[in-house]
Amino acid sequence: MSLSYSILASGSTGNALYVESDEHSFLVDAGFSGKQMEALFSQIDRDISKLSGIFVTHEHSDHIKGIGILARKYHLPVYANEKTWRAMEHNVGAIPTEQKFVFNMETVQSFGAVDIESFGVSHDAAEPMFYVFHHGGKKLVLITDTGYVSDRMKGIISNADVYIFESNHDVQMLRMGRYPWNIKRRILSDVGHVSNEDAAFAMSDVVGDQTKRIYLAHLSMDNNMKDLAKMAVTQTLQERGLIVGEQFGIYDTDPKIPTALTAV
Repeated sequence: MSLSYSILASGSTGNALYVESDEHSFLVDAGFSGKQMEALFSQIDRDISKLSGIFVTHEHSDHIKGIGILARKYHLPVYANEKTWRAMEHNVGAIPTEQKFVFNMETVQSFGAVDIESFGVSHDAAEPMFYVFHHGGKKLVLITDTGYVSDRMKGIISNADVYIFESNHDVQMLRMGRYPWNIKRRILSDVGHVSNEDAAFAMSDVVGDQTKRIYLAHLSMDNNMKDLAKMAVTQTLQERGLIVGEQFGIYDTDPKIPTALTAV
């Protein structure tokens, strides 16, 4: 029995994660049009119609753009907490009642041998939450769109095999960049996004003996670069005594190209 995943796309323009077990398959967020989501699935040779469900993290458009059309076209169940449902309903359109499910924060829902655990983050949305996939002793964590990583979050996500971890911006690039100050202030705030360095500080507190892969996710197109993020995170981790490349690897994500389907 195995758990596999592909980060279909990750960035400020859209986000989607695919996870599958031997019995079930899941999509977390669908931040692209229906046609774009179908194209991403074709790149990993998987069928959207076979999904066991779509799991929503929060109502921002780069996470929900394609949810309504996919749910209606393929008759898929959609899971979100009550506040997120209310916040996103006018953007995703009508979804049949029998396809709408409530997944409360800080709870676990089971699909065969897969347990999906939800946990809250700090972001400027109605009730943002992310997910931990548990299967056969393996653990896959998705955590982006948070202004900071609290001790409570760290306790939930500690010692995962795989992390898909926000590394949104380089602080200096953001401060010197073209964004208006109110946007910069929002990104830098406790309900914004974590920087490369802050992501690395949090990673150093949660990686454990099981950890094999960390993917740097949700990179800003304007205020970060893949090489810069990887260099900054690696340097900070190594300063804190963690050996990147031996204990675990650090990997890129892309706003348009899925990662290879990989077993946890």
